[in-house]
Amino acid sequence: MIASVRGRVVGLTPGTAVVEVGGVGMEVHCAPATLATLRIGAEASLPTALVVREDSLTLFGFADDDQRYVFQLLQTASGVGPKLAQAMLAVHPPDELRRAVSTDDLAALTQVPGIGRKGAQRIVLELKERLGAPVGSTSAGAGHGAPPSGSWRDQVHSGLVGLGWSAREAEGAVDAVAALAQEQHDAGGTDVHVLLRAALRSLSRA
Repeated sequence: MIASVRGRVVGLTPGTAVVEVGGVGMEVHCAPATLATLRIGAEASLPTALVVREDSLTLFGFADDDQRYVFQLLQTASGVGPKLAQAMLAVHPPDELRRAVSTDDLAALTQVPGIGRKGAQRIVLELKERLGAPVGSTSAGAGHGAPPSGSWRDQVHSGLVGLGWSAREAEGAVDAVAALAQEQHDAGGTDVHVLLRAALRSLSRA
């Protein structure tokens, strides 16, 4: 298993980063808030999880070890694969997922594209004892002020497209949360997770 990668960031897309490790460019799939902390040409160190399938090897990267732990634990629930687990972490940071599962907050879980009410109930049933209560972790890119405020539109747009919405739908949702983003900016920080959840809510009402 590839537990982490460290090297220069040589490429970024809406869903991946390419990190050069020992002369080899490794494609790492990351949530939008994690990608927001990376810059081309800068050094990066990411905990990773390698998902092995018969026809593919996919490397997922995270802001910290807690995200990686929760990502792996989420996949032990029935019907939760790596893409859905990453989508859950894109919408909710680890402690918010712990809170939602421990308090049977199905509304929070169903904010994640691909999770319906029955799926949320199954996740709560299977993971409540395993995820446990919030631990007070602060993942890089998950808190207020982590990403630069000027780039929140690109981050939220990329996150929505990565979760399966069309570019046009994502643009409309980004416009819908612009006022909230301005309020956050005026308060001293921009929280991409909160903006992404608000954008998803606007799409569900459309």
